[in-house]
Order: sequence, then structure tokens, then C-alpha cells
Amino acid sequence: MLSRELLRERGPEVKARLEGRGVDAGVVDRWAELDRERRSILGESEALKQRRNEASKRIGERKRAGADAAEEIASVATLKGDIERLDARLAEIDAALHDLEIHLPNLPDDDVPVGADERANRVERVAGAPRDLGFEPRTHWDLGTALGILDFERAAKLAGARFAVYRGVGARLERALATFMLDLHTGEHGYTEVIPPYLTNDESLLTSGQLPKFAEDLFHLEGSPYWLVPTAEVPLVSLHRDEILEESVLPLRYTALTPCFRSEAGSYGRDVRGLIRLHQFHKVELVQFTTADTSGAALEEITQHAAAVLDRLELPYRVVTLSRGDTSFMAAKTHDLEVWLPSQGAYREISSCSNCRDFQARRGDIRYRPAGGGKPKLVHTLNGSGLAVGRTLIAVLENGQQADGSVVIPPVLRSYLGGLERLVPA
Repeated sequence: MLSRELLRERGPEVKARLEGRGVDAGVVDRWAELDRERRSILGESEALKQRRNEASKRIGERKRAGADAAEEIASVATLKGDIERLDARLAEIDAALHDLEIHLPNLPDDDVPVGADERANRVERVAGAPRDLGFEPRTHWDLGTALGILDFERAAKLAGARFAVYRGVGARLERALATFMLDLHTGEHGYTEVIPPYLTNDESLLTSGQLPKFAEDLFHLEGSPYWLVPTAEVPLVSLHRDEILEESVLPLRYTALTPCFRSEAGSYGRDVRGLIRLHQFHKVELVQFTTADTSGAALEEITQHAAAVLDRLELPYRVVTLSRGDTSFMAAKTHDLEVWLPSQGAYREISSCSNCRDFQARRGDIRYRPAGGGKPKLVHTLNGSGLAVGRTLIAVLENGQQADGSVVIPPVLRSYLGGLERLVPA
């Protein structure tokens, strides 16, 4: 959430930056109009309350003197009605301001590419080179079916479209990938592993920025206050909601493996086959809490932590900075990791690493007490996929495929699979 001071004092700049994200600048003008009315009402209400207090004091004085206080009593009654009217309008304005504020996205950093969509994204670096397979690459769903490790037909019978059943070595491979990622992030990158609830409440979704804007992309449990988590970012960011941390404990780094549940409401007709866009999938999430002056460097760090998974798996990928129009609602700057998929002859997103600055912390009132003293300050939050497990499995299958239909397992995973080096058709 953007601060009211920022909206009030730097309105033209805010409008220009939001327009770069496709937001109608008139929303900021409407906010400013309501804010001016609010401050005017506050001033008028305070003046009336002062008059009421003075009149009440005179009533007491006249009663103690045995004099008639009817005029003052009538005056207090009138003032009370005027104050109640102003307070009612103030409540309406506060609700309207809050509604506008929670629908405004974060402001992009200065160095975020200007552009309306992914066509303006900037490639920062390319790691590894796609292997020349020497044959027509097969898709991961064909490979998985032939290997007997993925079953989409039975998944459809169990739950419908956009689900998958992992079988045998496929289930072991998914588990191996997730365990490898957690071991890397906890053992080498300094993250504390967390197993959060897989159900979450409105407050956690509001803090992370999922609500109210993305309600249609979530699964809500009818008749309950709970939602299925769309990403572990939601509970991890809210771990310290309504808390004041000591600066000495920062940065805090958390990682979690959770199932993620998404309705994919806006993706009809896209990636309808395979594992890329499912209603349920596993993801290892990375979240950091930092100070304002360290969050920029932390974004590069968290991106490197996610990229290390691809490096160890020997998968070709590239790092892309998203344009203003392509950056997510809550982020000020985002690096995407895109892994090479031979069957598509293209790089596809496997992780998004974002600096949200104080946007989420303001929504969740997450602050820290500076070591040198002074008023508590809002933390900065960052998040990144480290990685989406199913999409990583796709990349392992497609990049490791051989002409005979087998798939070579990356060396770093073999110890997690009992020394297995290759998957062979069933």
C-alpha cells in the first residue's frame, strides 16, 4: 500500500508512475479530492469539539452558581448533532480512501523498463546454452506419459482439467527436486525452513496483496473464513504482521515448500496441456525481511539464490527484468528466471523474484526498531520462487531427454533418487 504522505506530497509523480503500469491517473485525483475533504472535516470537527467542551464547562459553572444553563445545554445539543454528522461523513471518506488505496499497485523503481507488457522486458544475462538434441524434442507430457511417471487422464477423472497425477519415479523426482531446493536454501543460503498452514485468512491475503484485487484467482472455502494458499509468500510475509522487530535480527530469510492452489481465472486457452499451469502445484518459496537501504541488494541476492538451483541442475536459463506494465501488483521491481524448454524452443518463466519495498509491510504493519534508536520504521519485503517444482521437473525432463526416449537425471539429484542416473520408458 502506498503511503498517504507520498500520495499527498508527490501526487504528479505518483500519477506518472502509475500510468506507466496502466492505472488511470484519475484514481489519484479522486483520492486527493477525498483527502482534502477529510482534512477539512477534521479541522471543522476539532473546532466544534472545542466549542462543545467550552460550552460544557460553562454549563458546569452556571449550575454551580445556581444560574440557568438552558441556552448552553441547547448549544451543546446542536454541536453534538453537527459533530455526529461530520463524524459519519468522515467514516464514509475513510472507507472510500482505504478502498482506493488497497487497489493501487506499488510504484515501479526508476530503473524498471518502461513498457506496457512483456515485449518491453529487459534481458539481463543468459546462463548456459541450449543443448543441440539432434532430434525433434518431445514435450514433457509425452515424455512423462511414455516414462509412466505422469498421468493426466486419471487426474482428470479425479479432479478435472489442469491437474496431474505423479506416479512412481515421477513422484520421487518431484520430492527429490523439492528436497534438493530446501537443502540448498537452508544449508548454503541462510534461510530458515517453515511449514506454514496451507489455509489462510483475509488479513494474510490482504497483507501480501492478493486481496482484494486477485480474489477470482484464489480458492475460497465456502462457509468458512479460509482460503487455500496461492503461494507460501502469503503466510511467510504475514509471519511478523503487526510486530515490531529489532534491527539486529534483520535480514530475516524464510523458505517453505507448500502446495499452491490457483484458479487460473485469466488463463483460459493458455498452457492447457501438461504441468505448466495447474490448479495445484508445489513451490519452494523464498521470503526476506530487510531494511530500506538493503532491499535493493537483497533483490539481487534472492535472484542469485533462485538461479543457483538452475545452475546446480545444469539447466539453461536467462534473467529478465520485467517492464512496468508486466510487473506484479505488489512489486516495485521484479527479476524473472526463464528456463529453456526444447519442445517450445523458448524460455519460460520458472521464478519471479520481487522487491516489494514497504508496500506489503504497510498493509501488514510490519516494522523494525532502528539500532540507533528513534521511531520504528517499516521493513522491506522480498519474495521469490526457489523454484516452482513442477516447472523444474518439466525442464529436467525436456533438457535431459535422449533420442531413445530416456531422460538423463542431473548429477546433483542422483543421491536423492538412490543413485538413479536415467529414466527409461515403461
